[in-house]
Amino acid sequence: MKTPQSQTPAARALSPQEDNASSPAKPVARRSRTSSPTSEPAWVKWTLISIALGFIFLFLILPLAAVFTEALRKGADAFFEAFKEPDAWSAIRLTLIIAAIAVPMNLVFGVAAAWCIAKYEFRGKAFLTTLVDLPFSVSPVVAGLIYVLLFGAHGWFGPWLQAHDIKIVFAVPGIVLATIFVTFPFIARELIPLMQAQGTEEEQAAMVLGASGWQTFWHVTLPNVKWALIYGVILCNARAMGEFGAVSVVSGHIRGQTNTMPLHVEILYNEYQSVAAFAIASLLALLALVTLVIKSFVEWQFERDMRAAAALPPERPLAAL
Repeated sequence: MKTPQSQTPAARALSPQEDNASSPAKPVARRSRTSSPTSEPAWVKWTLISIALGFIFLFLILPLAAVFTEALRKGADAFFEAFKEPDAWSAIRLTLIIAAIAVPMNLVFGVAAAWCIAKYEFRGKAFLTTLVDLPFSVSPVVAGLIYVLLFGAHGWFGPWLQAHDIKIVFAVPGIVLATIFVTFPFIARELIPLMQAQGTEEEQAAMVLGASGWQTFWHVTLPNVKWALIYGVILCNARAMGEFGAVSVVSGHIRGQTNTMPLHVEILYNEYQSVAAFAIASLLALLALVTLVIKSFVEWQFERDMRAAAALPPERPLAAL
């Protein structure tokens, strides 16, 4: 019997398993790790993390800290005194009213537009999708000027509105219209990609099983898009409460009547009431933080539902319809 030392080179070439077993595995693993295109040195990772944290600190944490610091600079009594003014309460109330009107209207429009674009094929579909994105590219100031041109005293419909004693510009209806314009893409843009990715198979199956259009929407479509819908509503509400440019053009800055919270902050700051201005601004910042917390919760809940859905069998019962 031949020993390993007595084998010829040809015999050793014909026994790769024995050769692989006798060769060390560590150098091969080391070569595969170093040749991986996704491997990066540790300093690259920590440099990127440091840059990201630096930007977050400089453009987010530091301004928020400055707002709350200036608001409490003269103590808690001066801070709460800013909220005792009737104009402040009027601005807070008007801001909440505007959001309560604009968000549901954008909810209806967003669902209808997303359903139309994602579920149907028709001429002009690309043009409609472009129109949905229009407020993202148009300046809010331009949006406000559009409504002044349409409904102002010297606008296209101004004489007719004056004849019927209807006031839109420099009144609450104009603020509502401007807010709806700048916020209506948020819900639609969250729903359209998701509905397009899901297709129409489940809705068609529900209709074949005898479900009506409303039952199909309520039991099939809505559960599939509920988290995207909630996410869009959160973003729409945050933008509605913080909108400044378009509202500033159409409101007229009438204190106690057409001033929202952002406009009230500007007026107080221009009048050198810095503590009161930063106090109202801190309330806006607090609302933004609450919105961020709710947004994070919705994202976490969505990811949990996706993991749970991945563990279920692919068939989905439709008998409940």
